Amino acid sequence: MVRRAASSAAGVSAYFVNVTDAFPSLSEQPAPVPLLAPREGIPPVVADPEALAGTVAAFASGDGPVAVDAERASGYRYGQRAYLIQLRRAGAGSALIDPIACPDLSELGTAIADAEWVLHAASQDLPCLAEVGMVPTRIFDTELAGRLAAYPRVGLGAMVETVLGYSLEKGHSAVDWSTRPLPEPWLRYAALDVEVLVELRDEIEKVLDEQGKLGWALEEFSAIAAAPPPAPRVDPWRRTSGLHRVRRRRQLAIVRALWEARDRIARTKDVSPGRVIPDSAIVEAALAGPASSAALLALPGFTGRDSRRQAQAWLSAIEAGRAVPDDELPPSTLPHEGPPPARAWGDKDPAAAERLTAARTAVAAIADEHGVPTENLLAPDSVRRLAWSPPPAPSADAVAEVLRAQGARAWQIHLTAHALSGAFLRIAAHQGNGGTAG
Repeated sequence: MVRRAASSAAGVSAYFVNVTDAFPSLSEQPAPVPLLAPREGIPPVVADPEALAGTVAAFASGDGPVAVDAERASGYRYGQRAYLIQLRRAGAGSALIDPIACPDLSELGTAIADAEWVLHAASQDLPCLAEVGMVPTRIFDTELAGRLAAYPRVGLGAMVETVLGYSLEKGHSAVDWSTRPLPEPWLRYAALDVEVLVELRDEIEKVLDEQGKLGWALEEFSAIAAAPPPAPRVDPWRRTSGLHRVRRRRQLAIVRALWEARDRIARTKDVSPGRVIPDSAIVEAALAGPASSAALLALPGFTGRDSRRQAQAWLSAIEAGRAVPDDELPPSTLPHEGPPPARAWGDKDPAAAERLTAARTAVAAIADEHGVPTENLLAPDSVRRLAWSPPPAPSADAVAEVLRAQGARAWQIHLTAHALSGAFLRIAAHQGNGGTAG
């Protein structure tokens, strides 16, 4: 079902270059055809109420799915808010919306709420879309669809090239999208990201249907659309890179205080925390415990002009970490909910380790049989939890009930419950005949 670009090239010659040269022979893979410009040109950026009202009306009267994408300024700005939102729909064309100038897009979200939204890697964009009032009821995730269809590369550029035969220019994916005004090449790139997204969706749907996986994909998409917002992360400072080097709880308190000080400064300045000071600087300061500005500024990561200007803030944070009462020091590790790390199972519970090996083997075999990535067939955490605490009588129905409670979808349970039950029952019989004791 890989359809090449020639079938779509008629009537859009301005779109491509050297279309006839893309097919050197029937025995060779055609070269991808560069997608150079949106077929209706780059739309003007929607940045005022009047333009937004016109966009809402156009998309409300459009037909079929809506291609949706968002650009953030990760690595430049604080948080993960959207700085450009792109849409395309039949009958409405493409739209580029500035969500900074138009921060409330709930009316647009309502206008297209009943349509299917087509996104690539939906979980990355849905949170920042929800922040501006855009929440879908139905989605089609072309990246996840590509994984389920067993495509080896599932980035948007790779999928468009493999499935449609077009090549997208991806040189602006990591730019600072908070820049105003946005340069024309960036806007062209952004518009092209939704130009053929619905077409890509249609082709992958056909592939999934032929493979008998379309129902699986639709279950996955429904689960993503219905998922609640993620819960706030507990102790987010523990994600500091290099934290494994910090062994003492007092030093952990200093890491926490420095991380929180950096976060306050980054939020106030609206910059990425890593642009204030890097994680490595926090770790170095916690390990060294400098008591003066000179000692602090001699450490790696504190050599920049901003670091010197904020020296007193860093020293105050270090002192705050030193002053934490002993009974309030952060624990070396967070209390662990769920099974321990799998590497420890052999010592803690050899029977559980045997179940985990058998479960992983069974899931891997089923994934290979159906051409689905193992982690998409069944979440690794679900496999670990089931192996650590299986039902007392691990029948297929009992295993299915455990998986269902952990959020597994019906298609996943259907494919795996019997195999996992059989593996656990064989291990139980082996243990009952004198094998490894649990």
